[in-house]
Amino acid sequence: MTRVKRGNVARKRRKKVLKLSKGFRGSHSTLFRTAKQQVLKSLRYSYKGRKNKKRDYRRLWIIRIGAAVKTYNITYSYFMHSLKKSKIAINRKMLSQMAILDQDAFAQLVNQVV
Repeated sequence: MTRVKRGNVARKRRKKVLKLSKGFRGSHSTLFRTAKQQVLKSLRYSYKGRKNKKRDYRRLWIIRIGAAVKTYNITYSYFMHSLKKSKIAINRKMLSQMAILDQDAFAQLVNQVV
């Protein structure tokens, strides 16, 4: 039976993991066994992070809209309800951008809704 040399495959696999672990602290970036564990953990965290990012941005937009509408003595929920009732379909991201960057247009929108 012929001899099978696996050096190349194993080295490639290890290098792939160590490349992903670049920037980790201590032995998490240099030792293969700990790096492998840390890479798996970091991939799990990044997956969760991508899901949480959507949540966090939506919360931020809602807070911004709520703060902007408070100056007109309106609550956020009443404002959103009025928008739906008057069939104005603007998403929360655009509303928060309007509240920050174009206050005149936002004021017109509030006056039109209320």
